[in-house]
Amino acid sequence: MTDLKERIAAQLTAVRDRSLGYTAAEDDLLVRQHSPLMSPLVWDLAHVGNYEELWVLRAAAGITPLRPEIDDIYDAFKTPRRDRPTLPFLRPAEARDYIGGVRGRVLDVLDAVDLADPDPLRRDGFVFGLVIQHEHQHDETMLATLQLAGRPGVVRDGDLPPGLSAGPEEVYVPAGEFLMGTDSLPWAYDNERPVHRVDLPAYWIDRLPVGNAAYAAFIEDGGYHDARWWTPEGWRWRQENGVFAPLFWTRDGGAWWRTRFGRPEPVPMDEPVQHVCWYEADAYARWAGKRLPTEAEWEKACGWDAAAGRARPYPWGEQDPKPELANLGHRAARPAPLGAYPGGASPYGAEQMVGDVWEWTATWFDGYPGFRAFPYREYSEVFFGKEYRVLRGGSWAADPAAVRTTFRNWDYPIRRQIFTGFRCARTATPEER
Repeated sequence: MTDLKERIAAQLTAVRDRSLGYTAAEDDLLVRQHSPLMSPLVWDLAHVGNYEELWVLRAAAGITPLRPEIDDIYDAFKTPRRDRPTLPFLRPAEARDYIGGVRGRVLDVLDAVDLADPDPLRRDGFVFGLVIQHEHQHDETMLATLQLAGRPGVVRDGDLPPGLSAGPEEVYVPAGEFLMGTDSLPWAYDNERPVHRVDLPAYWIDRLPVGNAAYAAFIEDGGYHDARWWTPEGWRWRQENGVFAPLFWTRDGGAWWRTRFGRPEPVPMDEPVQHVCWYEADAYARWAGKRLPTEAEWEKACGWDAAAGRARPYPWGEQDPKPELANLGHRAARPAPLGAYPGGASPYGAEQMVGDVWEWTATWFDGYPGFRAFPYREYSEVFFGKEYRVLRGGSWAADPAAVRTTFRNWDYPIRRQIFTGFRCARTATPEER
């Protein structure tokens, strides 16, 4: 278990460095609310420390609370994001001191804990995986907030490999059963469990996410002004909000521009489209004569190895995500060009299913058959029903520690500030089966 403890300690350090990097800015940027959709950045910073205290120090180690008086301030269910600026949250210097004090005690707990303990919080370091993934998810939220803030020079960029245009538009997934979800990945969330059999008819799914060039063609063809392509709810949303393009896109003469972390630039036509909501993705798919894949179709195409009769944790296999396989972990502040990761293809030949953009699916977020909430209902169960659509795959801003074939994300179908895109699917015709 020594190696596991060392890996956990390294991941705790890496995620905290990331959080502190995104909040290494003047106090005004951190305490201000940049959109009613998002919390002030400093709220997110202290929240991850409070969550860590609640679960590692109190729940797993039984340590006396350090700052019980701030629990309600950082309870995400007590105060919606739009109202969090009114809370007496910790100022930046105090927030950094607080989360540093929590982290020091967490490392002491890690040093002493028995990771073979049968208690489900401690076994295999589950509680540490819980807080590591939680903090990475908030770091991605911080990036979305910084995009809305529009302050140039705060978010670093980087280099990405070139795209490759060769390859089919779609890949074929034959009919048959596959195992969806997991019972074996130790840090998987409750909504990924239990593993269960799903039988699907044959279908085709796009080899790559929908790109900016293809989406621009939808716009140019009047896609935002033709009710035929939209659900009634989507059409109403589009009209009420005056939407005519992805969020952060603007038209300048005959060219499309976007604003990315405060800097205007031409829209790169070879990248996956991002910052589109479910309604936009669904409308595009209808216009293209296709549909959005179901969540089950997405997962089978991503990780099911029919020859081996088992699911892969990643599209390419067992190997941890590497820079040559997927665009993850804020390697650059944007999606990679289409076709940049042929080595990361799934068993069926689908590419870029992990990283670059979260992908909308046709499925409402709900529990799998036999679902059991753990370690608390508010992580997943309270969101089940017909309000949230499932997203899969992870974006360029998602860390490898919080990404896998079975990982499930979800959001309202109107959300566009997150790093979302999509790919299309269609049912195979009898002649194609």
